[in-house]
Amino acid sequence: MSFADRIQKELTAAMKARDELRLLVLRMLKTALENRRIEKRAALDDTEALAVMKTLVKQRHEAAEEFRKGGRADRAAEEEKEIGILEEYLPAAVSEEQIKAAIEQAVKETGAASAKDTGKVMKTVMGRFAGQNVDGKRVNELVRQRLAS
Repeated sequence: MSFADRIQKELTAAMKARDELRLLVLRMLKTALENRRIEKRAALDDTEALAVMKTLVKQRHEAAEEFRKGGRADRAAEEEKEIGILEEYLPAAVSEEQIKAAIEQAVKETGAASAKDTGKVMKTVMGRFAGQNVDGKRVNELVRQRLAS
């Protein structure tokens, strides 16, 4: 079953269960996937669908943070509920140990020695985790720590 088919099936189930929040999030996801498909003018594979989902999750995290800064804890909590629903459809996140091992291997391959080589290491590491759920910001932090030592 393709990812789009799974979302449609879950959308129907949410309608039947009258789960308004899940229905809202799944409609948003389906619309984002459809917009990306139209933009690309071709069907999306699972890697591209994952990228769309990660973008939606990132947007929700940023919105929740802004709501907290603005003193709107109620809206921040709603955004976090949406994040929880979206994360159900993401694959398991890559562990920090796996990231560190990939960084060590990338440093050896690229011959990186200083912070100037961060870009080369990042490109290699992120390439290894293509199609997986990995936080690029966290990878960048770990690469910078490794190259600083």
